[in-house]
This record gives sequence, C-alpha cells and structure tokens, in this order.
Amino acid sequence: MKPHRRIFVTTALPYANGSFHIGHIMEYIQADIWVRSMRMAGHEVHFIGADDAHGAPIMLKAEAEGITPEALVARIAAERPRYLRGFHIAFDNWHSTHSPENTELSQGVYRRLKAAGLIDSKPVEQFFDPAKGMFLADRYIKGTCPSCGAADQYGDACEQCSSVYAPTDLKNPYSTLTGATPVLRTSDHFFFRLSDPRCLAFLRQWIDSGRLQPQVANKAREWLDGEQGLGDWDISRDAPYFGIEIPDAPGKYFYVWLDAPVGYFASLLQYCRRTGLAFEDFTDPARAKAVGTEMVHFIGKDIIYFHTLFWPAMLEFSGYRVPDAINVHGFITVSGEKMSKSRGTGISPLRYLDVGMNPEWLRYYIAAKLNANVEDVDFNPDDFVARVNADLVGKYVNIASRAAPFLTRLFGGRLATPEAIAAAGLGLAVDPVALAAQVEADFESREFGRAIRTVMAHADRVNQYVDQHKPWEIARSIERDPALAADPVARQAALDRLHAVCSECVAAFHLITLLLKPVLPALASAAEGFLQVSELTWADAARRPQAIGEYSHLMTRVEAKHIDALFDLPAAAPAEPAAHTQKKKPAMNDKTPTAAAASATAPAIAAASEAATISIDDFTKVELRVARIVRAEAVEGADKLLRLTLDIGAEAPRNVFAGIKSAYDPARLEGRLTVMVANLAPRKMKFGLSEGMVLAASAEPGSGGPAGIFLLAPDSGATPGMRIK
Repeated sequence: MKPHRRIFVTTALPYANGSFHIGHIMEYIQADIWVRSMRMAGHEVHFIGADDAHGAPIMLKAEAEGITPEALVARIAAERPRYLRGFHIAFDNWHSTHSPENTELSQGVYRRLKAAGLIDSKPVEQFFDPAKGMFLADRYIKGTCPSCGAADQYGDACEQCSSVYAPTDLKNPYSTLTGATPVLRTSDHFFFRLSDPRCLAFLRQWIDSGRLQPQVANKAREWLDGEQGLGDWDISRDAPYFGIEIPDAPGKYFYVWLDAPVGYFASLLQYCRRTGLAFEDFTDPARAKAVGTEMVHFIGKDIIYFHTLFWPAMLEFSGYRVPDAINVHGFITVSGEKMSKSRGTGISPLRYLDVGMNPEWLRYYIAAKLNANVEDVDFNPDDFVARVNADLVGKYVNIASRAAPFLTRLFGGRLATPEAIAAAGLGLAVDPVALAAQVEADFESREFGRAIRTVMAHADRVNQYVDQHKPWEIARSIERDPALAADPVARQAALDRLHAVCSECVAAFHLITLLLKPVLPALASAAEGFLQVSELTWADAARRPQAIGEYSHLMTRVEAKHIDALFDLPAAAPAEPAAHTQKKKPAMNDKTPTAAAASATAPAIAAASEAATISIDDFTKVELRVARIVRAEAVEGADKLLRLTLDIGAEAPRNVFAGIKSAYDPARLEGRLTVMVANLAPRKMKFGLSEGMVLAASAEPGSGGPAGIFLLAPDSGATPGMRIK
C-alpha cells in the first residue's frame, strides 16, 4: 500500500488584466487531472489558485478605462468561475495577489531577505516620461534601432534585425504612453543579491536535486553558469505603480514578479484560515518534513526563469520550504501554428463553451497529447473530431449502449455473476487491478498520453469481444428463432450466454469509466449513477457492478458545425436528398429502384466525367460514417424497403429506410458493417422517419455491368462511427 501523501498544488497565476485564454485552460486541465487522480488514490490534495493582480499594465489599462485598478481586477476575477466550472476545473481556493495575506507575506519575505544580507540598494538610470510622470519599462519605449535604423522598435530588441540593446541606445526614443520624448533620470532601486555565493551554491544544489525535468534543469544550469552568470534581481519599482509597498521605503513598490509567486502562499494562507488547516505544515521546512507535506507547481515553459531561480532562492533565504516539483509544460498551438485571432487560429475557451461544445471533449483531447516532457500540444480540428468521436463515443460509451438495453429488457438490469461468466468461458482476459495500477502510475508521473493509449487499447479489446460474441444475434435468435422457442433448455442456454456477454461488457465499461475518471469527471459521475455504484476510486478496480439502471445518453459526437462555430467559420450547408443523381441515390423511399448507384464500368465512368466537378469543400460537406446494422426488418406495406437500425458510434442508433429488399435477406444483414451518409437531413416517410442513407452500388442501365444491388462495406478492422474521407 502506498504511503498517504499531503500535497499543496498550484498552477501559474493568470495576469488579471484579461480573460483566461486556452493556454490557461490547458494548464489547469493538466493540473486538475493530476489532482483528481491523486485523490482517487486516497491522498490529501489542496488545489490552490489566484489572480496575479499587480503591475504597470493593470494600472495603465484601468486608467485608460477610467476605473481604478481594484475595479479592473474585481471585474476580471468575477469572470473566473464561469471558465473553471465550465471545464470542470475544481480549485479548492482562488484568491488574489492584491490581498492582505499577500501584503503580509511579501513584506515578510523582503524583511527576511534583508536580515540575511541579501538586499542591496543601488542607483539605476532609466527613461522617464515627463508628461506621464513615471519611469518607463522597456515595453513602453519605442524608437529607431541603433543597428539597422528601423523605426518604431521597442526598447529592448529590434523586430527587423533581431539586435538586442538597452533602451538608452535607441535613436529618437519616445514614450508609447504619451508620445513624449523620455528623459534620463536616476532612482535608487532595491536588488535581491542572487549573485551572492550562498545563493549560487544553493541554486546549484537545488537544480541538481531531481525536482526538475531534465530539460528544465539543463536550461536553469545554462542561465546559472553561462558566460554572463546570474545577476542581481531588481525587485523594486517607483510610484506610480499598482502593487505592494516596500516597508520603510516611501514611493517604492515590489516589482510584480516578487509578490506574484508569493501569491501561492497567500491563497494557501486564506484557505488554511478558512478550513482550519495549519499553514506552517505546508510552508515551514521543519514542519513540512515532520508531517510529510509536499509542494507541487504546474507552470508553462515561458516562466521557467522565475520559478527555477528567483522563486526557490527567495523561499530558501526567507525561511520557507522550497518546491518538491515544478512541472513544466509547453505551449498550445492550433494546426501547428501559434495562437492568432486574426489568422483564425485562436481558440476562445468561452466561445468553446458558448457554442455548446462538451468541455470533456477538450479535457480528453488535451490529456491524450500531454506527457511529462516540455512539449507543445497541438490542437488540430480534424484530429480532435476524429479522436473524440472514435475513442469516447465509438469505443467507450458505445460499449454500454450496445449491452445495457439487453440487460434491462431481458434481465431486469441484473448482471451475471463473475462465476457464471467464467463457467461459460466468456470472461475477458484482463487483470483489472494491474491495468488500473498501470494507468494510475502514468497519471501520477504525468504521462497522460500513455495512460490514454493504454485505456483505449483495452477498449479495443472489449469491442473486439462484442464483435466476436455478437449479442444482437443472440438476442435476435432468442426473440425470433422458432427452434429456440420450442426448446426451453436451448433457449435458456442462449439467455445465459447473452446475459454473460452483456454483463462482461458492462463490467468492462465500469473499469474504463474508473480509468478515465480523472479526465472525464462529469461523464464518470453520470456513469456511476447508471452503474449504481458509489464514487469510484483506484481501489475499486477489482469490483464489479451488480445491477444497472436505465441507460441514457452519456456523450454525443463532435460535429463539423461545432468546429465551424468555434473558429467562427461559415457553417456547412446540410446535404439535400434532392441533389443526388442516379450515380448516388438515397436509399430512402419505396420508389427508389436502387439504394445508391455508382458503377465501376467504363460507360459509367464516362458519364460521370461529363457531370459537373465539385470542390473538396463540396465533398467534405458529405459526412460518411462506418455503420453497423444492428437490426434489419421488412417494412409492412412496402415492396422494396427494409428498415435498418444502424449503430454509428453515437449514443442513439439511427433509423434508415433502404430500398434493398430485393437483394438482401434481413436476417443476414444484422451485424455487418456498411457505409452511411450521417449528415443527411431526416426525411419523414409514411413508414416513419429516415435518418440518413446507406450506400450501395449498381450498374447503370445498358452499361453491361452485373445486375443487382451491392451494399458498400468497409475493410475489416473498421468500427462504427469512423469517418470516411
């Protein structure tokens, strides 16, 4: 049994001058999955977040809007719950660096560093905007590049020639705030002496402690021991500035990067005071060691410098414990490109929710791509649709939807016992405890993609089991076979076989639900209700449900319209049945001589070449899916129609009328795969509603081709719901 752990977990603090972007959401999803998995293992985890609320950009934005910085920060903070709840991200506490707790702790850190002899004061010459009455950070200064002469370059680097320089090197400098020509002024600044031998020795030991990913540790060593070495850190700014005042230094404020990471502790302190936890258990080195607490950060690769050098040194020399792990991830891109609203490659988290996209689609997709390395995650729309639909709908929830109706209809929802399943030789060869341990270990080590691959490999085995034993065929024989009706013993044997197969499927669904619960908390909660079990933990891997409730839809598919809406693209026009020619006709009404004709003979090809060509965009409007024929039956009163019940990997099967009765015995169609147009507008017929069409081939009249109707079928290995492109 693993030892019980007590962990304080944080994510990087978002800057409070704007809404969450998709990079924030990716990081929070990663941390949330890790936290949920650790809690499922029985560990005590406290998940803490806060807004980074200080700095000149917030002050200037508030001023431009005619409000106070406090009002701006409060407005942004009011947005946060909608995003967090929307994506099922469950922080235990969310606070702000603009708080009494952060003022108390930041000033305390400064006093301790000063007492340790690690704070210096030295004069700094900077540009000053005489119209604005403030010193200017590099971002607020522009001018002519001293190297190439390009105009309107920022105060630290040239975008044209990539030269790096000091703001004072610019020619014709001006303030981007007022347009005024800045003047040089000198001001005393406070510095944290990172170049002190004590800091350097500590940081070398810290970097080599194994608490950082190898590539992160290498980068930190490069900064620490590079040619320029580690300089002292300017931790002060002059008024006007929105931040925390430096004790005994009127008009001086902490640079935002000093008080921002202290905000982790400030939010924890507020949380501890609210819940009765001991703050020192998580922050004092001796207490933390004695009671066995841990501190774990999740951050992006753009803030490694602050978190691997400044932050641990601040903590060490102000008497606080240092992090046990800093887990760094890469950026998120869209189709291989950096986020750009103008290019249509940005993803707005709020828009994602507003257009009705399931937040757990994104949680799953991100999890499937994350690992323990510092790698970028790419959001590819086509891959997103295919992966979510194939894995979550086609492989996972499809297992329950294929088995549950038989259990509720024929067995009152009761599952067969493991002994009965084993006696029938119908058990799945899997060790659930070993499988759960493997997936749990991958989640703990942040190898989320590997965990997902393991789970989906098992889902494939379960679906192969379903295809092998064909419960729909067993059920059909029980309901329709006269021989079974006349032989009670044989009928009972068939019932027992059906009961065992469907029970094993539901037990497998139970296990997969457990394995995916950290990623899909809402779906798992709904599945727990259907399975009539309590909240699942890793310890439940060997347990099986005893009975199920009525099955209802657990997840729908991603549709092209969702992606169009997410990126604000023109929605694809629905396919219209009337637009089909003799080459491909809808198998939808009793007057249609063939289901859908497409000849491979030379005359047919010649005829096709005379038809108007279409663009790839026209073709992609037609959504072709692999479908399994769950049931086929003649339609009373129709000479040519069969009613097909089709499984296309969705929650509910599709009902399609096809004019193929002359070519196929309904009993021989059940269980086979075919191809259907999934986005055809439903058509009301006198026999019922037809929700698509299946595709078939037939020879053109006079072409010399073989007579008959031939249903299209995908190659072996295809599964219901797969997109045909």
